[in-house]
Amino acid sequence: MKKYTFGIVGTGLISDCHARAIADIPQGTLAGFCGRSPQKAQFLADRYNCRAYNNFDELLSDDRIDIVTICTPSGAHMEPAVAAALHGKHVLCEKPLEITPERIDTMIGAHEQAGTQLGCIFQNRFTEAMAPLRQAVNDGRFGTITYAGAYVPWWRAESYYNDSWHGTWALDGGGALMNQSIHMIDMLCDLMGPVASVKAFTANIGHPQIEAEDTSVAALKFVNGALGVIYGTTASWPGAFKRFEITGTTGTVVYLEDHLSTWQFAEELPQDAEIRTQYGPKPARS
Repeated sequence: MKKYTFGIVGTGLISDCHARAIADIPQGTLAGFCGRSPQKAQFLADRYNCRAYNNFDELLSDDRIDIVTICTPSGAHMEPAVAAALHGKHVLCEKPLEITPERIDTMIGAHEQAGTQLGCIFQNRFTEAMAPLRQAVNDGRFGTITYAGAYVPWWRAESYYNDSWHGTWALDGGGALMNQSIHMIDMLCDLMGPVASVKAFTANIGHPQIEAEDTSVAALKFVNGALGVIYGTTASWPGAFKRFEITGTTGTVVYLEDHLSTWQFAEELPQDAEIRTQYGPKPARS
């Protein structure tokens, strides 16, 4: 089994998640970290027994590194992604890939020219409960799909935005939709296909100090004829589970956080009971 060596650029909270994920895969090795704060890079390097690079150029010059993992703010993904391509290194980038189509196209073009791989983190596509849901869509078990909705009713305190890149146009590229709701929006795109038209309202209601929206609602019409809704906010105290609903003429499924709270079809199949047991809500411990 080929082993891959990773280098992480960025030393925020998400970089620690990437380091733990790399440690969990037998074919992965972490070479080290670099970031704007040498102290944070050294702290993480000590935690994971690897190297703290002085700068990104030094990380790219390490011939051991096969894959660069980008954990910088959203609007600072393009530059390290392009530089990695020029050094012949693959890139795994945090969501969103970038904040404008033009910057994303530049990243894709650089890796196409270099013959390297460019990937983006949308881990919700691979949660266990998604597999039977995707299979049900592919098998046509919903009949004619009529509706799909994504809901992210979250809460972020003032401290989340204070002295931060979050909620800025330059580095976050948006607010509750671009950042917090993006995984559920990706689920809509993954399962429902392209959107034909969209009408939306966005507002900054609960966090007036930030530049971007903290509450958004959108009505969608998909190419397949179904209708849909997106609701995303960081101004819903105390916050609730994210939710995805899909329904049609012969079935309804509700995905709540990471399990299937509803799994109902007009034609019951033998595996449905097992799916409800395996992927449904787990009973509370006494």
